[in-house]
Amino acid sequence: MRLLLALLLPFSVFFTIGRPFSGLFCLLLQITLIGWIPAAIWAVYALSQYKTDQKIEKFLKQRG
Repeated sequence: MRLLLALLLPFSVFFTIGRPFSGLFCLLLQITLIGWIPAAIWAVYALSQYKTDQKIEKFLKQRG
């Protein structure tokens, strides 16, 4: 679901993962049509980093 948001409304992904300032900056970038593609790429990248961080955190909780 978040991946679809990252492609259609990139700025909204940052709000769902708890990065509101990045979301506002992404919205400014997304306002221009040329900026939409970099904003979408940035949102997908941030989402993948968020998922990786969640997996690492889950693993560390299980170990310790």
